[in-house]
Amino acid sequence: MVSKIGKFVISYFVWARDLSKLFFEILYWVFIGPFKGKSVQRQSVLEQMIFAGIRSVVIVFFVDFFTGMVLAMQTAYQLEKMGAVIYVASLVAVSLCRELSPVLTGLVVAGRAGSAITAELGSMKVTEQIEALDTMAINPVRFLAVPRFLALLVMVPALTVLGNIAGILGGFIIGTKSLNINADLYMQTTFKYLELKDIYTGLIKAVAFGIIIALVGCFEGLHTRGGAEGVGRATTRSVVTSFILIILADCVITAIFYFSKA
Repeated sequence: MVSKIGKFVISYFVWARDLSKLFFEILYWVFIGPFKGKSVQRQSVLEQMIFAGIRSVVIVFFVDFFTGMVLAMQTAYQLEKMGAVIYVASLVAVSLCRELSPVLTGLVVAGRAGSAITAELGSMKVTEQIEALDTMAINPVRFLAVPRFLALLVMVPALTVLGNIAGILGGFIIGTKSLNINADLYMQTTFKYLELKDIYTGLIKAVAFGIIIALVGCFEGLHTRGGAEGVGRATTRSVVTSFILIILADCVITAIFYFSKA
């Protein structure tokens, strides 16, 4: 029993070390200049931005839109008892911008783009295409991981902004149509209590989530073993690990800003 726990702890630290190594290697290639040299690198970044960002717009919009509606209905149920239904507007906006929109967007992108990254790189790994890149003196991290890292670093915050707007719109529809709140009053209350800190807190979380999704997806893909079955295991492991790390990072960042006086 003790030996099994020891092996688990050691394997965890080895995994964390290798993940950190990949992160610093990506940063190295980012600052060296991923756009220098061959134009395929720039094209690859744009393709990944379209795949991870543009093609996720619809699902992110509707997830946050309906979340805003549900949040408005649930909070109104309690606020009606205190005669404070108007504060549904500010509660929905602050909750979405600080917490729900970045987390939901991160989970959606992890499930959609993160799993696809692992499956794609994992398939390349088991068919020895990664080794072929090494043979041609092409760094796999620069050629494969950096474009996906940069794409998610940009698109997850962008999708979070879209999610903020969609969620507030969903709450606005419930507030004006179901709760009979005046539309102008609803919007005034929304922006009266929504501070700049609420917005940039959510965006900082989104940046962290984008880094996590890209790192875990690329790491699991580049370390896939065992043929087609191994690709499936790596993809599942990537999604589960990303979900756990996103919630953990959300907790840590929330605690930092909660105890911060800024």
